[in-house]
Amino acid sequence: MILVADSGSSKTDWLLKLSTGELKQFRTSGLNPYFLTEKEIVKILQEQASDMIADAPNIKEIYFFGAGCSSPDRHEILSNALSQLFPKSFISIDSDLLGCAYATCGHEKGFCCVLGTGSNISFFDGEDIHSGRHGLGYVLGDEGSGTWFGKALITDFLYGKMPAEISLKFNDEFHLDKEKVIKNVYQTNNPNSYLASFSKFLTEVRDTAYAQDLIRSGFIEFVNSDIKSYPQFHRYKCHFVGSIAYVFADELKSVCGENGIHVGKIIREPIHDLMEFIVKREAI
Repeated sequence: MILVADSGSSKTDWLLKLSTGELKQFRTSGLNPYFLTEKEIVKILQEQASDMIADAPNIKEIYFFGAGCSSPDRHEILSNALSQLFPKSFISIDSDLLGCAYATCGHEKGFCCVLGTGSNISFFDGEDIHSGRHGLGYVLGDEGSGTWFGKALITDFLYGKMPAEISLKFNDEFHLDKEKVIKNVYQTNNPNSYLASFSKFLTEVRDTAYAQDLIRSGFIEFVNSDIKSYPQFHRYKCHFVGSIAYVFADELKSVCGENGIHVGKIIREPIHDLMEFIVKREAI
């Protein structure tokens, strides 16, 4: 049995391939080791994935691709946590960018962009990813992500820059004030997920000039800061993974087209494509 995981900061999708070939899917909270300790990860899985853990004795291989898993010390946090729950399994930990590249590019060269809670980009040469200077997180980066849009919405609301009608709707839905926002951003775990949770509001006012300007601004910033930092950006397809890219695909395609970017796949969740890639690779 093979278990594959695709983890962002907000959620983790798990897909288990049984010996019969049947697939079982699970979902837990995001398991980003930049924000969670080994003990916290174990606790989350014990509370949210007991059915999956019940299959632990039969799971031979685990392939985990996650946000925050780009350095050896973060690898160790995830690996130690998973080893406690799946002691008989071979465990492989890689970045979410590599998982997205496998799911979209396969074995072909191309760019893979993540536009979900956070944002990132890498170039995939057909075997390995080559990360640039990006992935700076929700404070310094995350251009065009759910966090970026959520932060823009909150600041526009609190600064009184949001159009009156939209501001009333925003207030009715979230009941925000300065103190509540500051507490959640600076004094709680996963502030990036908190900020990103407000981005869903854009879907409710999507057809307004305000929302369209904001959506385009976020994607333009991602294009200019991330995609165009690669001189060869126009030579290869640019694939996108994540809820923001998927939900606002029309606006994303428009901005990319205006900048000479060849859009490839746009998928919300890479888990099924990723499992297919892993199974084929391991069968060789």
